[in-house]
Amino acid sequence: MTIRSKRDLEVFLSKLKQFDSPSLALEQYVTPSHIAAAWIWDMALKGEVAGKIILDAGCGPGILGIGLLMMGAKKIYFVDKDQQALDVCITNYNSTKEEYEVGDAEFINHDISLFDEEVDVVVQNPPFGTKEIHADKKFLEKAFTSSKLVYSMHKITTKSFVEAICKDYKFKITHLQKFEFPIRATFQHHKKPVQNIEVGLWRMEKE
Repeated sequence: MTIRSKRDLEVFLSKLKQFDSPSLALEQYVTPSHIAAAWIWDMALKGEVAGKIILDAGCGPGILGIGLLMMGAKKIYFVDKDQQALDVCITNYNSTKEEYEVGDAEFINHDISLFDEEVDVVVQNPPFGTKEIHADKKFLEKAFTSSKLVYSMHKITTKSFVEAICKDYKFKITHLQKFEFPIRATFQHHKKPVQNIEVGLWRMEKE
């Protein structure tokens, strides 16, 4: 399969393995393939993917990072503190590399706060902070010290929080895209087959 369109990318991403046993405490929800494809395609059109070194923070199964590799990223740091999730990510990367010529990957199993490399871009869909208030804060703090360009997804209801922390780290918000994020019934407390949550994808640049 050659990626010639956003739709091609979405189809490719939809075939990757997802979480084997998602953790409720870690709020492990896979970024839906249509959202990931729109996100990555837009970055590629801006010239922010090809030849770049990128951090996929809290990577889970690696949907974002592997999509970025398919669009020409030079290297992805896949970081997740859940070894089971990282194992799925490694499987997805290896199966992709068997079929396509893609860039390098480094898999790091520890808390995002311990990451100490500088990268061209950070992409992340951190925990929404439903189980642990502002669980996404340390992801943003690390992103802002790792790169001058950050893409981060959060519940739209946390907009004022994202704006405030951006200001603290002297980052400016250049774009905000809104998506309906479908969360499928995964855990016992889920009452509906699918619940849509309004999320925002923030693009932030160092001032």
